[in-house]
Amino acid sequence: MDEKPLRFLDQPIEISFNSLPIHEKSPHCPDSFIWERQTYQVVETLSSWNDFTRRGRAARNMRPSHAEVASGRGSLNVGRFFFRVRVNTGQVFDLYYDRAMKSVDDRKGQWFVYRELSTE
Repeated sequence: MDEKPLRFLDQPIEISFNSLPIHEKSPHCPDSFIWERQTYQVVETLSSWNDFTRRGRAARNMRPSHAEVASGRGSLNVGRFFFRVRVNTGQVFDLYYDRAMKSVDDRKGQWFVYRELSTE
């Protein structure tokens, strides 16, 4: 199957797990998500990957040796976990979890539907 981007979304979603991740900031693929008031059940995880690239000012605030280690496993509030999923409607989406905290009072990351993909 050769997925091609159909539309860019990058919108926040609510997710749910049948079994919670062991580490909240290193999650596995969610079992369902709510986007635009519709619930989507994940029926298949097609792929997953992560990106621990430090961007902007954060890219310059570490020693090179520490930055190299962080690029492989992440560091505090840096990194994204991506999941390409097929949902119960037959659609294919890329979802991601952004580890960055929203504010000092809300240190949890946030989930997004990144894009919808065509399966043709």
